[in-house]
Amino acid sequence: MKTLEYTVGQEDDNRVIWRIVRGRMGVSARQLSRAKVAGTLLLNGEQVHADRRVKPGQVVSISIYDDEPSYTPEPEDAEVSIVYEDDDILVIDKPAPLATQSSPKQPDNTLENRLAFRFSNAPGFIFRPINRLDKGTSGLMLAAKHAHAQLVMSAQLHTPDFVREYLAICEGIPDKPEGTIDLPIGKKDGATVKREIRQNGKPSVTHYRVVETHGNLSLVSLRLETGRTHQIRVHMSAIGCPVAGDFLYGRELKNIPGRFALHSARVSFLHPSSKKRMEFESPLPKELERLLSEKLEYIASAGGEDKDDE
Repeated sequence: MKTLEYTVGQEDDNRVIWRIVRGRMGVSARQLSRAKVAGTLLLNGEQVHADRRVKPGQVVSISIYDDEPSYTPEPEDAEVSIVYEDDDILVIDKPAPLATQSSPKQPDNTLENRLAFRFSNAPGFIFRPINRLDKGTSGLMLAAKHAHAQLVMSAQLHTPDFVREYLAICEGIPDKPEGTIDLPIGKKDGATVKREIRQNGKPSVTHYRVVETHGNLSLVSLRLETGRTHQIRVHMSAIGCPVAGDFLYGRELKNIPGRFALHSARVSFLHPSSKKRMEFESPLPKELERLLSEKLEYIASAGGEDKDDE
C-alpha cells in the first residue's frame, strides 16, 4: 500500500477533494473508489467524503491499494541487476536472452521469476514493467513498485517525458548517417508475433544516427518516438539494415546465440513522485562489442516463426 499526500495551493481554493485527487495527484477513478470504501481518503488526517471542499494549506492524503496479481510466478535464485531502486520504481539492466514476464506458457527463466526471489521478503510484491524488452534484447527497463506509480509512468511512456535510446549493430550501413524512419507497422497476416510495414498499420517513428562502421556492420543509435512491437527491428530491416542476429527479420548468428544485437542503452523520465528528471545509461555488452570485430557466422535463414519471442 502506498500513501500519497498533496498540500492544497491557493489555485485550488474551494475545489472538491475528488478533483484534487484525480487531477493534481493523478489517482485513477478505480483507486479513488477503493479508498472511499476503505476510508483512507483524508483531509488533515481526518476521513472525509469525496465532495468535501478544500482550503489552501490543507493536506490531502489517500492510500493506494495494489490489485491482486492474475498470475503468481515461481521465485528463481538467479542474478538480476538493479541499477536504481526507491519506494516507487526499479530501474533494471536486463540480460539477453531472457524473457521479461512469466506466464502459464513461460512459467520459469524470466526476469519476473528472478525479481520474485529478490523481493521474496517484501509482502505483496508485484512486477509492474513500464517499458518491456524482447527476450533477445538486453538493457535498461523500468518497473513500478505500486499501482499509482505504474499509472503515472505508463502515461509518460509515449510522450517526450520518457526517452528511450537503443544501440544496435546492424548488417549493412544506412544510406544517410542520420535520419528518421516513419513507416506504419502492423501484424503480418497469419503470423503469431511477426510484424511488417503495411499501409493500414499503426504510425511508427524511429530516429537513428550511425555511430561507427566496421566493414559491412554499423553501430547505430536509435531513439523511439512511438513504441510498437518490434519497432526498431522492423524499421531497420525495412531500410535494408536488419539488426544482427535477429532470427525474425534478419539472420540468426552463432556469434550471439539466442539473442540479437539490440541493447536498451539509455532511459530518461520524470520520477512519478518527485517529478524530477532521472537518467540512466548502460554500456554495450561485451558480447556485442566483440561482434563488431568478428566474422559473422550464421545459424539459419531469416523469417522463422518458431522461435520464442516476447
